[in-house]
Amino acid sequence: MAREVKIPGPDHPITVTPTTDRVVVRAGDRVIADTTKALTLQESTYPAVQYVPIGDVDQSVLTRTGTSTYCPFKGDASYYTITGGEQLTDVVWFYEEPYEAVAEIAGHVAFYPNKVDITVG
Repeated sequence: MAREVKIPGPDHPITVTPTTDRVVVRAGDRVIADTTKALTLQESTYPAVQYVPIGDVDQSVLTRTGTSTYCPFKGDASYYTITGGEQLTDVVWFYEEPYEAVAEIAGHVAFYPNKVDITVG
């Protein structure tokens, strides 16, 4: 069965722009990511999401899980668990092959803000 692919437009806009500030992600006292190269994805009326280059993330604390979700605007998302302390399951997500409308987020990951501390500025 083919999945529906939706194109952002006036009823559901999506923009991806460079974040002008430094983004730091912490899990407790541990810095998980620190970058000045994040992207801000703004989708419709949802809160903006910071996408951090995977190279600016401490990958030694990431364990890929079997979890996946689907967004008709962005594609298939996969997930990581943060380990090496309190385990935070499926709190990091990424699109290995994002749809063309959000192609810039390839090679970037995002974090659930209710599970980690994300500082922009």
